[in-house]
Amino acid sequence: MMKSAHAPRIRAVQILGALGALALLSACETAVPSVEVTRFHLEPPPSGAPITLTPSPAQDSLAMQYGTFESAVARELDTLGYRTQLSGKGVAKTDYVAQIAYRTTTMAAAPRRSPVSVGVGGSTGSYGSGLGLGIGFDLSGRPKGQQVIELSVRINDMRDAAAGQAGRAVWEGRAITQVRVGSPAAQPGIAAAKLAAALFKDYPGRSGETITVP
Repeated sequence: MMKSAHAPRIRAVQILGALGALALLSACETAVPSVEVTRFHLEPPPSGAPITLTPSPAQDSLAMQYGTFESAVARELDTLGYRTQLSGKGVAKTDYVAQIAYRTTTMAAAPRRSPVSVGVGGSTGSYGSGLGLGIGFDLSGRPKGQQVIELSVRINDMRDAAAGQAGRAVWEGRAITQVRVGSPAAQPGIAAAKLAAALFKDYPGRSGETITVP
């Protein structure tokens, strides 16, 4: 059977298309600059435990991009073997609750210090207390057109918590990066995925250590 003269050309186009798709995927994976991650933990939930995801007390659940960050956290926790569910009416109570917060600060002026700090057990301040670790980036004198994006997660053990109480923090972490406004890295979907992946890299992490994830 005679081969079509167009076959090599079609094959070349297919190869170039595949290479282009791989390049785009690689670009998405590396679009976000390095992420600074700090984590603290006492006794993280056992593998397979159900975890309810909920906004932190300081987080507006109706904020435009909250769902994007919540979904990114859910994917990482599911990958780790946990069974996640969203809070809401009719949802069964679980022994563990993950409180999620994100914050995007545009560098039009020196921003306020983040209201979310980390530190299990009170040694460096409790979640949302305004105490504890400061972020590692020097925000003073930064040029305009830059954004600082933060993702924070606190997992609480609710087994001994009184009604209406937040429970005891058993794992807590924060991931932060700086991107250029309008760049691919500033897109919520890409930023949320990269920050969540960095936050749970080598989970549970070394307590009290700050690492940089490329």
